[in-house]
Amino acid sequence: MEVVTIEKRTFLYVCERFTEFAKRIESLYSTHTQKVENWLDSQEVCPLLGFSKRTLQYYRSSGRLAYSQIGSKIYYKSADIEKIISNCEIKNQSPKQITSYEKN
Repeated sequence: MEVVTIEKRTFLYVCERFTEFAKRIESLYSTHTQKVENWLDSQEVCPLLGFSKRTLQYYRSSGRLAYSQIGSKIYYKSADIEKIISNCEIKNQSPKQITSYEKN
């Protein structure tokens, strides 16, 4: 084992530089990392929304639902699916007007 001695001032300088380096790395890491998002395929989305595959296709083509396609497989962000579900819940909470139907 080899022992190396350095001046206290040099040691403190190296420690300070290392701390600055660590802070810079943490800063870069926090600004360049993205939150990993869950992606769902059509087979997972249809039961969640209660949609047929055709209705899901209509939502895609009308621009109501964003999607990504890799090859022939289509994926949806879970946040977008949650948004559609919450919009449906909000609409369902509004009072509906009941109109009576009388037969003549």
